[in-house]
Amino acid sequence: MTATPLTERPRRLALAATVALSALLTAACGSPSEPASEAPSAPDTTAPATAASPAPRVALTYDGGIVVLDGTTLEIEGDMPIDGFTRLNPAGDGRHALVTVPEGFRVLDLGTWTDSSGSRQAQPKLTDLVFEADTAGHVVQHGGRTVLYADGTSDTTVFATNDLLDGGTVLPETETIEGDEAHHGVSVVLEDGTFLTTVGTSESRSGIRVLDTDGTEIATSDECPSVHGEGTAVNEVVVFGCSDGALVYDDGEITKIDAPDEYGRMGNAYVSPTSPIVAGDYNSDPDSEGYLLGELTLIDTGMKTMRVIGLPDGVEYTFRGVARGTNEEVLILASDGALHSMDPETGEVTGSLPVIDPWKGPVEWQDPHPALEVVGGTAYITDPAAQKLHAVDLATGDITSSDELPGTPNEIAAVEG
Repeated sequence: MTATPLTERPRRLALAATVALSALLTAACGSPSEPASEAPSAPDTTAPATAASPAPRVALTYDGGIVVLDGTTLEIEGDMPIDGFTRLNPAGDGRHALVTVPEGFRVLDLGTWTDSSGSRQAQPKLTDLVFEADTAGHVVQHGGRTVLYADGTSDTTVFATNDLLDGGTVLPETETIEGDEAHHGVSVVLEDGTFLTTVGTSESRSGIRVLDTDGTEIATSDECPSVHGEGTAVNEVVVFGCSDGALVYDDGEITKIDAPDEYGRMGNAYVSPTSPIVAGDYNSDPDSEGYLLGELTLIDTGMKTMRVIGLPDGVEYTFRGVARGTNEEVLILASDGALHSMDPETGEVTGSLPVIDPWKGPVEWQDPHPALEVVGGTAYITDPAAQKLHAVDLATGDITSSDELPGTPNEIAAVEG
């Protein structure tokens, strides 16, 4: 596929149309930062930062540790040892991430926040605070709450997201909603306290239940085999993926949207809080091998419809390679090494920007492979082959690249500060 800039479209700024293609291709080579052989000592947090704006940071896991980088310069700010494969999830407060450990969800302080004096930064720290959970699973942030799901019990733990910012020495007050049967699931709490959770057993998963604040069941559906993943679109319409389509919860009612294929699995939802369109990964071949996908689904939560978009030849992705931009566009990090922009209303790929070398899909989903995370106007892209992190300015196409990391990057979580 010929590389073209991610051009500006009405309401969907991808990469500025004024940037020439040659400039974008030059930018794709990266601008390595100065070497950072070791993490700097903690700065004086009593002095105001020079810029009165949030300062993003990015956390990456690698075999044996977690490294935290400055989100602008990509210089290393901290490197902390940790054992085993771990998953990372932003806590939702702009400062913390949650790390899955055998005991539950461990709090990682990325050390960046904003006060009346402007942005302040401190040394990142893997704290001793742990939200206990049997087999820590999905983390969901919505409506000022952070929701933690324990696969080993199907219990859900909920806390006010910003309470994690208070003090940093004790866990915030939590509420635990007991589950029925243990399974790999997920829960969501809406702004009015409505509770949505998946239904299943250790052998299979079948649908969702919706409860009001008194625990009374509002709605239920068992029409979602292999239910997995969730996403909340505009007006708090929630989508769950099924192996034959999707479930949509909207104001007390559940609608099943059938896939256009007999087998049409959606497992992850990628949403914009201002858009009624939910993008989902999609697989129409039950016998497919590997984790690369060449189709993507667009669900209109208002019309309750699903469209399947076939991507151009050579454009394949994994569940780690899709995100939404700040102007609702769907961003796809593909195996051709480029970042592609899709209009969610038309399904048209509107532009492409080469960022990394072409790559092959992982043997196992846990294996390191390129991942995409978007914070503000920046797309962060991991590059396991080069052992680097790249930051793409979505307004200009400029690419900043880190120096070589202490290990091969795997999981990623970014916070805005």
